[in-house]
Amino acid sequence: MVIDINPLMGATARPPVMEAMRWLDTTPLPPDYSLLNLSQAAPVAPPPAPLRAAIAEFAINDPQAHIYGPVLGNDELRCEIASSWSAAYAGGIGESQVAVTSGCNQAFVAAISVLAGAGDSVIITAPWYFNHRMWLDMMGIETRVPAATPDLVPDPEAIAALVSHSTRAIVLISPNNPTGVEYPARVMREVLETARKRGLALIVDETYRDFDSRTEPPHDLFTDPDWPETLIHLYSFSKAYRLTGHRVGAVIASGSILAEIEKFLDTVSICPGRIGQHAALYGLRNLGEWLAGERREILRRRQLVEEGFSGQDAWRLLGCGAYFAYAEYPFALPSDQFALRLLEERAILTLPGSMFGQEDGEHDPCRQIRIAYANADAAGIADLFARLDGFCPAGS
Repeated sequence: MVIDINPLMGATARPPVMEAMRWLDTTPLPPDYSLLNLSQAAPVAPPPAPLRAAIAEFAINDPQAHIYGPVLGNDELRCEIASSWSAAYAGGIGESQVAVTSGCNQAFVAAISVLAGAGDSVIITAPWYFNHRMWLDMMGIETRVPAATPDLVPDPEAIAALVSHSTRAIVLISPNNPTGVEYPARVMREVLETARKRGLALIVDETYRDFDSRTEPPHDLFTDPDWPETLIHLYSFSKAYRLTGHRVGAVIASGSILAEIEKFLDTVSICPGRIGQHAALYGLRNLGEWLAGERREILRRRQLVEEGFSGQDAWRLLGCGAYFAYAEYPFALPSDQFALRLLEERAILTLPGSMFGQEDGEHDPCRQIRIAYANADAAGIADLFARLDGFCPAGS
């Protein structure tokens, strides 16, 4: 007898990165190439040596490393986040408006769980971050998506037009995953005003903010003294300090929202990992110069990717920034088939646009892929474009 499962879970797409990794089990690579894995937007190198030493010292010598902590995170880290963010955004953020989560994905699901339930709707942009869409589907929340603009910057008017009595939140990601596009501060402000007027939450996911190319604050939302009435900000320490395995994120919101989020976190993880929190605190206090160097390197790789695509006939670079390039290829193959051809014929593993909501159709197929270049150095990026030169997939 087969056990019945929750139909909402059954109807939710499988994790895209895991699906792409399974392609490696069934797809023979061409003999002339080694695998060039450009599928996952997370650092694969370990944290810098001083941070690893701090983690080891804490784990060995501090008993607090191994016991439960506060549900909303350690006070020291919450205070440091509030101070650092207030300085970075020229705004006013207090410790009581900060919660630490087990990664940024948990920050998102906690916020959504507080704001919406089955039958409600949430507005996200296309192409979307697949884990956001997956959680909405699991919850039975309707996803509303404005049409993508040519420059992939959200249209505030199109977002406003989708708001209805069932809408509970608007979600923006900047720099964007999967496109890398950095949203202008003007657009962020316009969407905030729409959310405020309609009594909605604006959730802003800034997982990749440390690699934004702009030197000024990316928006002025925290300068608004009334920001807690509308804004919920999400962040991840995974990318900044290479702490992916430690799962440390943050959510910044009003005290009343965090009081509800605390209920969610207490039933899911009880508290964020103490070692990861210690690492994040060490990073904030000691690794500013190191992180600035990481940002410069990512921006250098971005430039190399942009230059590489400029030499590719008929390809179109739709967006590039943070860890990503989002590109349109010139072949009449749906994106899932094209991604497999890239793997089979050039040993390049990327993610198809269909995994980000750009649905393939028989007569008008999506012809987009996401290339995550953060783990490809200059030689790896040069290798990518050498493999793409003259590439014409079988069946196109």
